[in-house]
Order: sequence, then C-alpha cells, then structure tokens
Amino acid sequence: MPSLRHQAEGYLHVALNDATALFRDGQWEAIHALVEDRAQLLIVQRTGWGKSMVYFLATRLLRDRGAGPTLLISPLLALMRNQMEAAARLGLQAVTINSANKDEWTAVEARLRKDEADILLISPERLSNQPFRQNVLAHLAPRVGLFVVDEAHCISDWGHDFRPDYRRIVRILKALPPNVPVLATTATANDRVVKDVVDQLGETLRVIRGPLSRKSLRLQAIVMPSQAERMAWLAEQLPKIQGSGIVYVRTVKDAERVARWLRRGGLEAYAYHGSSEHREQLEQQLLHNEIKALVATSALGMGFDKPDLAFVIHYQRPGSVIEYYQQVGRAGRNDTDAYGILLSGAEDDDITEYFIRTAFPPLQHIHAVLDVLEEADDGLKLTEIQARRNLSVGQLEKVLKLLDVQAPAPIIKQEGRWYRTANAYTPDLLRIQKLTAIRRTEQEELQRYMEGATCHMAYLRAALDDENVQPCGRCAVCEGRPLLAVTAHDEWVQRAIDFLKRSYRIIEPRKRTPALKIIPEPFQAEEGRALCIYGDAGWGRLVKQGKYQDGYFSDKLVEAAAAMILHHWHPDPMPAGVTCVPSLRHPELVPSFARRLARRLGLPFVGALRKVRNTAQQKDQQNSHYRLENLRHAFAVDVPDSYRRQDLLLVDDLVDSRWTFTYLAALLRQHEAGRVYPVALAVTN
Repeated sequence: MPSLRHQAEGYLHVALNDATALFRDGQWEAIHALVEDRAQLLIVQRTGWGKSMVYFLATRLLRDRGAGPTLLISPLLALMRNQMEAAARLGLQAVTINSANKDEWTAVEARLRKDEADILLISPERLSNQPFRQNVLAHLAPRVGLFVVDEAHCISDWGHDFRPDYRRIVRILKALPPNVPVLATTATANDRVVKDVVDQLGETLRVIRGPLSRKSLRLQAIVMPSQAERMAWLAEQLPKIQGSGIVYVRTVKDAERVARWLRRGGLEAYAYHGSSEHREQLEQQLLHNEIKALVATSALGMGFDKPDLAFVIHYQRPGSVIEYYQQVGRAGRNDTDAYGILLSGAEDDDITEYFIRTAFPPLQHIHAVLDVLEEADDGLKLTEIQARRNLSVGQLEKVLKLLDVQAPAPIIKQEGRWYRTANAYTPDLLRIQKLTAIRRTEQEELQRYMEGATCHMAYLRAALDDENVQPCGRCAVCEGRPLLAVTAHDEWVQRAIDFLKRSYRIIEPRKRTPALKIIPEPFQAEEGRALCIYGDAGWGRLVKQGKYQDGYFSDKLVEAAAAMILHHWHPDPMPAGVTCVPSLRHPELVPSFARRLARRLGLPFVGALRKVRNTAQQKDQQNSHYRLENLRHAFAVDVPDSYRRQDLLLVDDLVDSRWTFTYLAALLRQHEAGRVYPVALAVTN
C-alpha cells in the first residue's frame, strides 16, 4: 500500500496537472499534521504559497479514510467559486449554501445528509442563520472531518479586514468533536493578529509561518494628488504593461467612473464591486485575459487566484500596509515579473478617516436600538425599527451585527424579528479606542511607505513581522529610479478633466414608498440628470464652492448644465418650463441658478413651489421613512393655469436619497403639472 505522502503527491500531480510537481516548503508537513496527528494549525504564508492545496489534499486523504466532510468557512462568494473549481480538480464534491444559490439549498442539504458531499463551503454570516444552524449544522457537526477557517485574520478585530460574524466560529468550534483537525489560514497576519487568533481558537493551535517576500513583484509608490492626473496616468501606462491586472479603488463610484474613463480610452476595463452584475463573468474574463483590467473595490480580493496577473495598481491608498500587501500580492504568483504600483491622491485621507470613523456604531445608535426593542411587545422587523428610529439600513445592520455576535447576546433574531434579551450590554470603550488608534497608526505607516525611504518589499514584510527582512533589489527604491513614469502628459490630463466635466449621472426615479408600496405611475418623477459628483475633480469642486463659500452658483455651472440638457440628455419633448426646489434657509441659492438656467434654455421660469415651514436638513435624515416624513406638509403648490399638463424641469442643487424629487414630483402631478424631470447640480453618494 502506498505511503500517505506518496498518495498526497499523486493527488498533487492531479490537482496541478503536472506529474513533476513538488510540495512547497511546509505544505506536506501541514498535511501530515492534519491527517495523522489531527492537529490544530494556523498557517501564515504569502499569497500564492498554496494554502488551499493543504486543506484540499487533507480533505481528500481524510475522506479516503472514511472521515466526514470538511466544513470550510470562506469570506467571499468570489473566493468560494474559485475554491469549488479547485476542489473539483481533485474529484472532491464541493457544495455551498449562500445567498446566491437559494434554489439549491434543499438539494445541498439532502446531499449532506446522505454523505454525498466532501466539502461544505459557507460564509461566516451563514452561522447567524437559525434555520441553517438547526437544519444543517446540527446534523453535520458530529460528522465533520476537517474544520477550515480561510482568511483567518478576519477573526481578529485587530486585523485589517475584521468580520464580526467570524466571532461565531469560536462557538461552532466548541460544538465539534474534540479530535477534529482544525486549519486556519491567512497571508496577512502580524504578531498582534496571530496572538489574537490563537487566544480565540485555543492554545493548542500551532502556528506555521513562512517568509512573505514576493520575488516577482516590482513595487513603486507615486504621490499624485489630482484624480485627473491619476486617470491620465492609468490611460497612458496600462497599454505599456503586457498582460492584464487589477486597479483597486476605495469607493464604488470611483470603480464605475475610472472603468468608464479607461474604456473611453480604448481599454477593456470594467467595474467590479459588491453590487456589480455578472461578477462571476467578469472574474472569468480577467482569468482568461479577455479584458485588460478590472477596476475593483475590496470585493475582489481574498482568494482571487490568477497566477499570471501582470499588475495591481492602487488608484488610492488602502486602509493599511497589511491590506496593501494582501491586495498587491494577487500579482505575479507564477514568479514572472509583475508591477505593484501604489498611487496616492488628495482624497485619500478623507476616505480613510470616514472608514475609521464609521467602523463602530456610536453608543447613541446602540442604545436607540436596544431601547426600541425593549419597548416592542413582539419584536420588530428591520423596516419597523427604521420607522421608529432615525437610522439608515447600514447603520442599523452594523448595530444589530455588533449586538448579535456578543456572548451572551443582548438581542436575538427569530423568524425575521429582532427581540431584546435579558442580557445586559456593556460597551468595550477601551477596545474601540485602541482599535481606532491602531487604524490611524496604520495609515501613518502607509504614508511612510509612500515616502520610499527604504525598500518597499522590506517595509511591507517588516510591517507583517516577517523575519530575516532584506532589501528586494527590484523595487523603485532599490533600483534608485522609477519603474514607471511618475507624471502624466498634459494632453492626457486635459482629456481626463474634460471627461470628469461630462460625467453626468442618471437620477433614477423612485417607484416605491418607504413601506414598499408602489407609487402610481402618473405620480412618479421621470428619469433625471445630475451634472457631476459633489466635490469631484470635474464640476464638483465648483458646486461645493458655490454652495458653502460663495453662496452663489457660477455662470460656468449654468452653461455646463445647459450643455448637459441640450446636447447630451435631450428630454423628448423638451419640457415647457423650469421650476425649482425652494428653501427657507437659502432662499436665493437654487432659484437664482434655476432662473439663469431657464433663460439659457430659452424656457420660462415657473414658481410653482413654495416652502411653507422649516424642515430639518435631509442629509440628517438617515432613512427613507424619516426623509419622507421630513417633507410632508412643508410645501405649497401653485401650478399656473397655462402650465397645467405641461412638462417641467425640477431643479435642485444636490441629490442624495431622491426623496425630495420624488415627493415634489408627486405634488406637482397632483396639481395637474405634466411630467416632472429632475435636474441636480451634483449627486452626493
């Protein structure tokens, strides 16, 4: 009978389709420890080392011995898809239960009960689902053959990508048989994170660490404050780099905008973020080099495995050195040269400060939720909490998640309703203060990386507490010269500025009330247009200046808005007049702009709306219930007889939630106006 190692090597050859493949340093030792010693391991190895190969081969060998299926906790759907494809190459039957395959849940549960599946992949959020715990986990737990936590740094709130639901893993681990082998893996854990993971998963967890150097990566950092400059730089440099890659951005709007710009320049580039359609198709196109780049948020990260990725370029600074190492490590895994270029812009500090500031829900939000659940007779649905507390969906979900993962939890969810339990909640303010301080220190570390005083790769490795750190000899610092140009040509910069000035945004009409009732079509607004994104490098800065410094929107904005309407939007037929959203706080700001726009369009200004009471600012209303309630009975409508059943442009300066346009369009239609077309100077989200 062949030895265990011989069997493992045979499976390795099959998995890699290479009869000469050899284990990398440490891989076989980890597999042996899991299969023979039923060990508990934490593996910290660089991206591309082959951590997934360890748990797939261990699963195959354990299943050959009659062990139960592997339970694999995986943080992202994109990662799960890659893992399932890799498992299939070893003849492993991998199944998943996630939000994207609800139609398959019943069949998957049946296969698990019949022991027809070798691996079950789930997200940590699935552990919070009561039916899953009752119908699947309770039956599977006694039979689990291997328990795997991928991207284990997410367990630690000291880590760069903490996921609260990973806290539930500790409870699940305690429910498994004591001799179940456990494997936690990550490429991005410094000493602080490793200690926290070990403290949570248990002192028997053995840590295996390898060197984090990536010899194929050629690193460079470029400070380029202007977005137009960075967009121009991308358009110039990407065609010069052979192969395909990823451009990382911090926000969804930047993903969409930069991708549009690159396509305008003739490059096949597409936005990728959490709400992108056809994400799986986009991943496949990048994997097969059918496109030049994905312009991606962090939704494309952990586990995306393309060995020949030729570049990872950051359009903005990420949250930390560790996060940067995790993302740039996607490139050059097949040991061929790859670029890791970190650009830094003027907006980076504001974006990072926003993420740090909103990482934890404020105490007043937490107490607001606890109080409203305490008052409820029979629990509350999410929408019912919203109707009673001025909190957005995102704010509410953050509070509920924080409270739900506490042990013991002060709230509980049953059949879609949240209930207050008898357990007290005591905020850990010291921990929050420490974490906030760490996040700011991490940003300072990344700013020092940008300065390039020492080897870029050595700097990254030192930040991850790697040992025997030496200069890489290949980065821009070591070579003493730029790897790629550090500026963009003026012609390209001007093209980018012109593009930003024509980055018009569609204002989609709302079709449902906050209670999800359909707004009758005759009372809906039409599709509208916004000139720009508030504060951006096109017209957005001029809008910001006009609103908060000058108290007057310049004629340049009038001309730009008129050009958008006449030459790009073309409402058909052209509305008969222009009206605007009135304000008691700034009575002339928007009307002055709307009158000048009307003159420029050759249309009459129609004063059809009056503000009759002061309202709180819409930006302070955090959800749809409160935003709509804030508008009720605040406006009087007087549509002149000559404009009844005539279409109107409805002008405002900023648009965010669209409730002001939605409410006023309905009022105008009720008073016999024709169709209402919203026009805004800028969108704020």
